Amino acid sequence: MSQPPLNALRAFEAVARTGSFRAAAADLFVTQSAISHQIKHLEDWLGVSLFDRSGRTPRLLPRGIALARDLTTAFDGIDAACRRARPATAEGAVVVAAIPSVAVCWLIPRLPRFRALHPDVQLRVIYAHHGHEIDFTATDVAFTFADVRPQGEGIVAEPFLSGRSVPVGSPTLVGTGPAKLSVEWLLAMGLLHDTDLSGWKTWLARAGSDIPDRLPGAIFEDFNLLRAAALAGQGVALCSLAMIGPDLAEGRLVQLSERSVLDEYNYYLIQSSQTLRDTGRRRAREAFLSWIKNEQVATLVA
Repeated sequence: MSQPPLNALRAFEAVARTGSFRAAAADLFVTQSAISHQIKHLEDWLGVSLFDRSGRTPRLLPRGIALARDLTTAFDGIDAACRRARPATAEGAVVVAAIPSVAVCWLIPRLPRFRALHPDVQLRVIYAHHGHEIDFTATDVAFTFADVRPQGEGIVAEPFLSGRSVPVGSPTLVGTGPAKLSVEWLLAMGLLHDTDLSGWKTWLARAGSDIPDRLPGAIFEDFNLLRAAALAGQGVALCSLAMIGPDLAEGRLVQLSERSVLDEYNYYLIQSSQTLRDTGRRRAREAFLSWIKNEQVATLVA
C-alpha cells in the first residue's frame, strides 16, 4: 500500500472540523474545487466512501467520523512537534508565505525593487502550500487564493488582486487566435486544466457552448505547471490575468477571449494582527507592506 496522501487527509480533516467543503477551503486558503478533488483522491485511495451524498449536503459516514477524530489528534501532535523543532525567527526578518503562483509569477520578479529600496530588511520567503494551514505565529504576511475572504484569529485579510482567468495560448500554437472561439477549435488546440475540469466546463457554459461528455487534456495540480505547459505550446489554458500580465505584454502568451472564469475569486493579502515587540522586525514588516501596496497599485493600472 502506498503512503497515505497527506494533503488529502488534511483537506478531509478540515471538512470534518469546519462542517463544509466551502469552510474548509477558506480555512486552508485553497479553492473549493481543490478540496473536492482531494476528498475524491482520498476516497479512491482508501477504496471507501467517507460521505453520504444522498442529500443536498454531504454527511460524514461513521467511518468518516472515526477517521476525522483520529486525524485531528494526529495533526495536533504533528503541529506541536513542529513548533518545538522550529528555530526562532531571525531578529528583524520578515517572513512571507506565498502560494506558488504568486511567489513565482508575481512576487519574486519584483523583489529586486524592494531590496534596492530597503537593503537593510531581511526577508524569508516560503511557500504557502495548498492544503496546509499557515502558522501566523511565525508568519508576518501571506498571499493566498480563495472565493471568500479568509477569516481567523490573529489575521487581517484583504483582497489583493483579482483571480479573473481567461483563455490563453502560446503564439507558436494559436497565432493571434481565431475571430471567435469554438469548441472544435479549442479541442483541436488541446485543453490544459488546472486541478480539475471545472474551469473549462464553466467557461464553455458561459459561452453558451455544448459541453462534450469528455473533455480531454492534461490536468496540472499547480498553476506554475499549467502556465509552463501553455508557454511551451502544449495547449490552451485558463490563466489568471494578474499572474500572466508580463507574459501577455511581452508576447509570450496570447489572450484569446474576454470571457472569463473565477471572477468571484481573489488573491488575498493576509497580515498577522499580532503586535510585534521587536521594533526592528515591526518596522521591516511595515516597510514590506507599504512596498507591496505600491506594487499592487502598479499592477492594477498596468
